[in-house]
Parts: sequence; structure tokens; C-alpha cells
Amino acid sequence: MIAKLKGLLDETGTDWAVLDVQGVGYLVHCSAKTLAALGEVGEAATVYTDLQVSENDMRLLGFAEASERDWFRLLTQVQGVGSKVALAILSALSTAEVQTACANGDAAMVARANGVGPKLAGRIVNELKDKAGALPASAGGAAVAITPAGGASADALSALENLGFKPVAAARAVAEAQDELGADASEGDLIRVALKKAAG
Repeated sequence: MIAKLKGLLDETGTDWAVLDVQGVGYLVHCSAKTLAALGEVGEAATVYTDLQVSENDMRLLGFAEASERDWFRLLTQVQGVGSKVALAILSALSTAEVQTACANGDAAMVARANGVGPKLAGRIVNELKDKAGALPASAGGAAVAITPAGGASADALSALENLGFKPVAAARAVAEAQDELGADASEGDLIRVALKKAAG
């Protein structure tokens, strides 16, 4: 599967862009935020991609950040959310806002996206609430590392949540602790350092 494209921005439309990669033009469907981040036609650009295949269609989705692609994949797992709806949500909200909305159960925030009614917005935040803390918000300083299922970091995340920390805050603290201690850190060390970071 195509995971990433790096080339020159050849053309853009309302919800798509063409990326010229060594003479081959790739049509990628994008959110408004990704289109804005790609820059001007003729400039170098990189997109993280997801290939969606159905019975009568095949489309390549492009994202300025890997975190946006991760959220797109998560959103499309919710019943009733196809690629167009997921892109609409990611056009209306930043990944940090989607994460906050899901973590706090704020359906009204998600319903700001075109084509997302209150019922669907409620389903999205309900289904993704427990996963909101495990995905990165962005590539900036507020990034939250993806916490693997199982393992010391997942156990540390669970421990912090059991102590009353919100999922987003707990995941951020564990991710920072993991960065500081390394991939082989024990659960106890992760909890100790993450508690300091969460409290600070």
C-alpha cells in the first residue's frame, strides 16, 4: 500500500490535490487543513496517504501529518462515517480539537462539520472516547504518542486513568515519560515519571 508521497504540488481543487512524484501524478483527496498546509503549486510537498478501496471506487486520501491520517482511519471505523464525512470533520476541526471533543464527549463540537448531524456526532464521540488519549493530536509540542495495546506504556496509561487523570492528559504524560526513558522502560518507571509530568 502507498503510505507516503513526496513530490511537487501540481494542481489543487476544493478537496483534492495532484502530487507529481517523478513524473507520475497522484490524485489525493484531502481535508481543507491539509490543502492549506501543502503550500503553493510548484512547491515540494509530502503527504501521508491512505488507500480506500470499495466495489466501484478506489481513492487515495492525503494528509499533511501522520496524526491526521491516524484520526481519519479511526473516524472511518465508526458506523456511518465514510471518507467524505471523515474529511469534513478533519476540515472543520484540528486533530487536537477532534481528540478533545472525543475525550470530553463533546458531540456539539463534532457536529460543526458539514454533513454531521447530532446523532452521528454523538455516536462518534461515544465510540472514540476511550481511544482519544491514544492517538497524537499533531506533530507539534502537544503530540501524544500512540500507546500500543498491551505493554508497559498501556499499563501505565491505565494506572494514571485509574488515579483520576483524564485520558488525554494521561496519554500525553505517558508519551513524554516514554520519550524520556526509552522504549524498554518498565511500567513502574513510566508511572513514576508520568505522574510527575501529569502533576506538573
